[in-house]
Amino acid sequence: MFQIDVTGSSIAGWVLKPWDKRDKTAAELQPVLQQEMAGVAGAKIVAFQLPPLPGASGLPIQFVIQTTDPFERLDGIAKAFTAEALKSGKFIFLDNDLKVDQPQTTVLIDREKTAQLGLKLSDVGGALGNMLGGGYVNYFGLDGRSYKVIPQVEQRQRLNVDQVLDYYIKTSDGTSVPLSTVASLKTTTVPQSLNHFQQINAATISGVAMPGVITGEALATLKQIADRTLPKGYTIDYGGQSRQFIQESSGFAATFGFALIIIFLALSAQFESFRDPLIILVSVPMSIAGALIFIMLGIKGASLNIYTEVGLVTLMGLISKHGILIVEFANELQHAGRSKRDAVVEATAIRLRPILMTTAAMVIGVMPLITASGAGAASRFNMGLVIASGLSIGTLFTLFVVPAFYILLAADHSAATGDDAVKPEVAGLGTNGEPRAVR
Repeated sequence: MFQIDVTGSSIAGWVLKPWDKRDKTAAELQPVLQQEMAGVAGAKIVAFQLPPLPGASGLPIQFVIQTTDPFERLDGIAKAFTAEALKSGKFIFLDNDLKVDQPQTTVLIDREKTAQLGLKLSDVGGALGNMLGGGYVNYFGLDGRSYKVIPQVEQRQRLNVDQVLDYYIKTSDGTSVPLSTVASLKTTTVPQSLNHFQQINAATISGVAMPGVITGEALATLKQIADRTLPKGYTIDYGGQSRQFIQESSGFAATFGFALIIIFLALSAQFESFRDPLIILVSVPMSIAGALIFIMLGIKGASLNIYTEVGLVTLMGLISKHGILIVEFANELQHAGRSKRDAVVEATAIRLRPILMTTAAMVIGVMPLITASGAGAASRFNMGLVIASGLSIGTLFTLFVVPAFYILLAADHSAATGDDAVKPEVAGLGTNGEPRAVR
């Protein structure tokens, strides 16, 4: 579904045809619609897709400029910022909600002329209030009903501002003179609304990024322009979907950190060592880097979002299993009398088939996510791409990097002698010192 926004006011959206009857995706139709509607004179129109998750509204990009300066100066700064952002070529639409284009007319009363007529400023103000205020002063009864008494000039005499000067006011001697005798009009432009964000004067730059430009990249571009162009005393913030994106991104870093800590502590309890978990987890950053390569390349519109973040956390657990298989068996071989180097080389060779089978089974298992079509296909593709690419690349690193780190960091269990040495049967080996078939 597309939603149409005309100068900040959302109107009814356009519902697309069913998936099986479409020739183009929504992402492909968006720039076409935008180009067609850009030719509508007298209106700023933008087409954008509704957010995939609830909790946010408005245009996808909402960048807030805050200051304690007057709105007149903020307006000039915001316009210059918007023009600079459009030059970056990463936005198809940007709009500033601070619009200083509302005409405002002020009645200026000449104090000297008013005094010469024996009037006070309050007399003139009260007369204008009575003629234009529209407030009731009393009730009167007619045919058993009560009606309000509202003193006000007729509507045809208050259709434009200039008619105010034609109103008559009474002087001290009882004569009536037009208001133009003691007053004049001054017309200026003021903001349509005095917008505030976090109780500070603010202007919100709302817009839509170019197709292929992810939200993170668009917001980073705006932040760079702000750091370069905004004067001292101006700060930035985010609203709508952009604010939700920033908050969720920072939340992912905390979630990722907690996941690493929990996995590390669980492995430490299992292996009764703080060294072995480090060796096992060394392949995690490499697998994540492998997954992020395809995201940064933007394969089929892939981006870092909530679905890929779930896939990355899942990837951590999957890739850790490979290291567990190698380290656990290498420790058993060391207890059986092998040297550290021989133990890890033999363990990697023996565990190669289970590792490759686990990887192949998981990659094939997520292929339906990668090849999905229809509603929700984009989110499933993002998650499947992260798991498949990260697991494949991470497995390759596991087979070479984990053994190297094992030789470097692992404890030397082969030094145990006497009663401390583990018998071959206990270590999971046969009586001849070779791995048993059950392994």
